[in-house]
Amino acid sequence: MDYFVPDIYQQSIFTINYKQLKKSGIKCLLFDLDNTLVPISATVPGIKEKELIEGLKEMGFKVIILSNSGKERLEPFKEGFNVDTAFLSRKPLKKKYQKVMELYDYKDTEIAAIGDQLLTDVFGANRMGFTSILTNPISKEDFFQTKFNRIIERIIMRKLAKKGLFTKGEYHD
Repeated sequence: MDYFVPDIYQQSIFTINYKQLKKSGIKCLLFDLDNTLVPISATVPGIKEKELIEGLKEMGFKVIILSNSGKERLEPFKEGFNVDTAFLSRKPLKKKYQKVMELYDYKDTEIAAIGDQLLTDVFGANRMGFTSILTNPISKEDFFQTKFNRIIERIIMRKLAKKGLFTKGEYHD
């Protein structure tokens, strides 16, 4: 069950303490796209999100969008945010995470993965030894597979809460 406990839990990408991440040695931020950076209905980056990503790059972070979505879905965000992307990542499997580490020469301790799902984002990051950051989903609208994942996620969250390991709505750095 420990693999499902995020290192950091924040309301959104805008409430994360990125300065603290930088101080702790994080150099690379892997963002999930759908319902983390933008709602699934978005077709281009929003202004606030663009400003955040630009600010993070100015702070010296390498920003990469790591998504289970396809190339066509990620392309407008790759261009709009001017970042690298990894599409069809098959999170929580390790392959794309390992590819990022090799391609950009990062250690596991230098990467934080940010996403809205325990089953894909947090589990995948924790399996790799990355800093895992969970945010609340931006929208209630989800893709079909994600709806199924949310059912399992609720069961896991109840078990984690009973053990005192994680409680939804109790944010922490």
